[in-house]
Amino acid sequence: MTASERPVDYPVLWRVPTRWADNDHYGHVNNVTYYAYFDTAVNAWLMDATGTDIRELSAIGIVAETSCTFVSELSFPEQLQVGLSVVRLGNRSIVYALAIFREQSDRLELAATGRFVHVYVDRDTRKPVPIPDEIRTAATSLVVNRGED
Repeated sequence: MTASERPVDYPVLWRVPTRWADNDHYGHVNNVTYYAYFDTAVNAWLMDATGTDIRELSAIGIVAETSCTFVSELSFPEQLQVGLSVVRLGNRSIVYALAIFREQSDRLELAATGRFVHVYVDRDTRKPVPIPDEIRTAATSLVVNRGED
């Protein structure tokens, strides 16, 4: 299940700015920060789409898997848009295909693609549970078919 390189293939583009602290000693955004952009975009969008503070639900999404393919270097100050899509909506997990795009004056330029898997667990026991209804409803709007099984 791969992410697309085209902004139009993402039902949502979520704006995330780079920050001064994102740059490393080499003058570009450090590789681990790309994962923070993915995490920020997914969870901020879920809060916005559900109208709920997802941290307060009885079931919480924990990150069970994540990956990133770097395409081009980013640096502060740049404005980004993170493309969000769902390539698998299971009973207890959601697989997101993501992309980070740099805003250019007339287009969005791909900087990275990624995969992000949320597994829902009971807040207290940490045992897997079904995806909460409000999360499932929101995630359904991001489901895309890219020809994967």
